Amino acid sequence: MFDRFGRLLHRRRKPLLVLTLLFAVLSGAYGAGVFGSLTPLGFQDPGSDSRQAEKIAEKAFPQRTPDAVIVYRDEDRTVDDPSFQRAVVKQVESLPKADVTGYLHYWQTKMPAQVSHDRHATYVALNLHGGSEKAKEEAYEAVKDKIPAPGLETLQGGTVPTGHQASEKIEHDLRTAEIISAPVLFLLLLVVFGGLAAAFLPLVVGVLSILGSMAVLRTIANVTDVSVFSMSLVTILGLAVAIDYGLLIVSRYREELEAGYSGEEAIGRTIATAGRTVVISGTTVAAALAGLTLFPSTFLKSMSYGGVAAVVLSVLFSLVALPAVLAVMGPKVNAFPLRRKKAERPTAAGTGSWYRFGHGLMRRRWVVVVGAVGLLLTLALPLSKIEFGSINAQQLPSTSEGRQVFEAMEHDFDGDAVKAIDSLLVLKSDGTSKEQGAALQAYAERLGATEGATGARISGIEGSTARVSVTFDGNAISTHARDLVNRLKDVPEPPGAQAYFGGESAVYDDTLDALGETLPWMLLYIAVMTYILLFLAFGSVLLPLKAIAMNMLSLTATFGVLVWIFQDGHLHDLLGFDPTGNIEPNMPIMLFALIFGLSMDYEVFLVSRMREQYDKSGDSTEAVATGLQSIGRLVVSAAVLMCVPLAAIGMSEVLTIKLFGVGMVFAVLVDVLVVRILLGTAVMRLMGRAAWWAPGPLARFYTRYGIKEGEAPADTEKRVPVSV
Repeated sequence: MFDRFGRLLHRRRKPLLVLTLLFAVLSGAYGAGVFGSLTPLGFQDPGSDSRQAEKIAEKAFPQRTPDAVIVYRDEDRTVDDPSFQRAVVKQVESLPKADVTGYLHYWQTKMPAQVSHDRHATYVALNLHGGSEKAKEEAYEAVKDKIPAPGLETLQGGTVPTGHQASEKIEHDLRTAEIISAPVLFLLLLVVFGGLAAAFLPLVVGVLSILGSMAVLRTIANVTDVSVFSMSLVTILGLAVAIDYGLLIVSRYREELEAGYSGEEAIGRTIATAGRTVVISGTTVAAALAGLTLFPSTFLKSMSYGGVAAVVLSVLFSLVALPAVLAVMGPKVNAFPLRRKKAERPTAAGTGSWYRFGHGLMRRRWVVVVGAVGLLLTLALPLSKIEFGSINAQQLPSTSEGRQVFEAMEHDFDGDAVKAIDSLLVLKSDGTSKEQGAALQAYAERLGATEGATGARISGIEGSTARVSVTFDGNAISTHARDLVNRLKDVPEPPGAQAYFGGESAVYDDTLDALGETLPWMLLYIAVMTYILLFLAFGSVLLPLKAIAMNMLSLTATFGVLVWIFQDGHLHDLLGFDPTGNIEPNMPIMLFALIFGLSMDYEVFLVSRMREQYDKSGDSTEAVATGLQSIGRLVVSAAVLMCVPLAAIGMSEVLTIKLFGVGMVFAVLVDVLVVRILLGTAVMRLMGRAAWWAPGPLARFYTRYGIKEGEAPADTEKRVPVSV
C-alpha cells in the first residue's frame, strides 16, 4: 500500500507541488492572525466550584475581583497631596465607559490598604467590559494607552494586563527563537547531508507544518478558547518533528539512489520503508498528545490541539509534499555538495563504528544497565520534594509591568483582604432580610471557627447573593491553605443556600483535584495506545513493555532535574530566571505527554531497523548491532537537530516557556543518548530472542499488518547506478 502510494506521488508530483504552494500561501495569510484569537491564560478548570464562584463574584461584587490593578506612584508627592489625587481621579474618570465598567480608587473607598507603606503610591482597581477572557483583553487593548496619568509613574498589572503582556512576550520570544533556530538548523543539516540541496528540504517541511498548524489553531479558536501558550508548542514542535521526519525521508531516498534505484521506484521504496516509520512515529506522538484533551483546563486542551496539529501536518507534508519535491529533483537532491564525493566504499556487513560500539555495550550489558539506571534514578531524586503552585505574574521578567505590580502588591501594600477564601452564597431569598442576615452571621461564625482560619466576615450582600470572606495565615497556595479550603467546604451552609468557594487557594485546590482525578485515565490511555502502536511497529509483546518502562525512567529523571533547577533555583543565574519555589502543576502533565510521545519516536526509529535486520538474520545480537550501525548516527543527528529550536525557546523570558524549552532539551538528549542507545542496547542483549517473541496468532497478525521499516517491494526492474 505504501509503495503504491509513493509511486502515485511520483506520477502526480507537479500538481502536488502546486497544491502545496497554494496551501502555504493561504494558511500563512490566515494563520498570521492567530495571536489575536488566543486567550492569555487557561490554567483553571472551567467547570470547577472556584470558577463558578468567580462568575458569581464578577456579577455581584465586581470590585472584589478587579480585572486590572493600576499602580500610580510619585517619588516626591504623597497621596495626601491634592495634585496627586487630581491626576489619578481625572485620568481614571476619563476612561471610556464602554470598555471600563467600574473602578475603585483610594479617594472613594478610603481603604488604607490602597495606599503604599511610604504613601507615595496608590492603586486603582479596574473592571473591564466583557464576559470572557478574550473580550476583556480586547477592552484592555482599547484603553491601555489611556491609563497612564501625566506626571505619575504608572504600572499596569492584574489578571488581564499581565495576561496581555505574557501574550506579547511569548509572541516576541517565539519569533526570536525562529530567527535563531533557522540558520543553526540549516548549518547542522549541511553537516549531516553534506550538500546544500538536501539540507534545505527538511526545513521546508518544518515551515509548512508551522504555517498549517497556525491556521488550524486559529480555526479552533473561533469555536472554543485556545491558550496563547499553545503557540510555543506549535512553533517548536512543528519545526523539530518535521525536521526529524524530513531527515528520515531524505536520508532513505538518498540510500535508494545510492543502491541504484531511481524515479518512481526510489520514491515507492522510500515511502514503503521510511514513510511507514514516519506514520507510526507520528501516530504515537499524536496519540500521546491527544490524551491531554481528557483534562478540563484550556491550557492542556490547547496544548493537545496545537501539538496534534503540528505532528499530523509534519507527517502529512513528509509523506506528500517532500516526496513530490524529491520526485522532481531526482538525483539533484545530491546537488551542490560541500566536499568532493569519493568513490563509494560501502560498509561491509559486520563492520562500522556504530556496529562495534553496539557490540561493546552488549558485552558489558550489566555494567551499562546498572550505570544507566543508577544515573537516571539519581537525577530523579529531587522529584520527591516537588511543590506545586499557580501561574501568576512571577512568570514574567522583572522588567514587565505586570511583574512589578505583583511585587508592589506583595511588598509595598498591606493588601485589601484579597488573600482570603471567599464563600459565594446563592441564597433562597434576599440576603438583607432579618432571617437571612442571622443565618449568614451564624454561617460566618462557623467558618471563622474552622481549624486554620483566623477569622471570617460577611464582606458583601447583593440581592440573593452573599459573600463571606475567611482570612488565614500563610501562603495562599500552600498545603495548609488547601486543607483549610476542604475543611470550609464541609461547614454546613445556611438553610436553602448553595456555597461556592473562590479565591486563589480554592482555585489551586480545584486545579490539583481536577488534575489528580484525570491523570490516571490519561496514563491508562497513553499506555494502551502506545502498546498497540509499538506492537504494530515491532511485532513483539515484550518490547512495548520495555519501551514504556524505559520511558518512565527518562521522565522521572527529567522531572527531577526540572525541580532541581526551577523549584530549587539552581542555575538560575546561568539560565536567567527568578525561581518561584514551585512548579505549575499543568506543566509536568503537558511535558509527560510530549516527552512520552517523542521518546517513542526514537524508539521506533531504532528498533524498527533492528527488527528489519532480525527478520533477515534471525540473530538478535547481530540485529541490534547492525540496526544501530544503520540508523544510530541518524537518530543522534535528529535529536541534536530537535534540540536547536527547543534550546532557542528555552531562552524565553517567560518562565513557563523557559521551563518547557529547558526540560525538552534535557529530556531529548538523555532519552536518546542514555536511555535509547546505551540502556536500550544493553537491555536488548539481555532479552535476546525473547525481545521479538509474540504468541502465534499475534505473530501472524504482525506478519500481515505490522509496520516494518524493511518491508520494501521486491525489485521490479534492473537497478542502474545513479550519478549526480
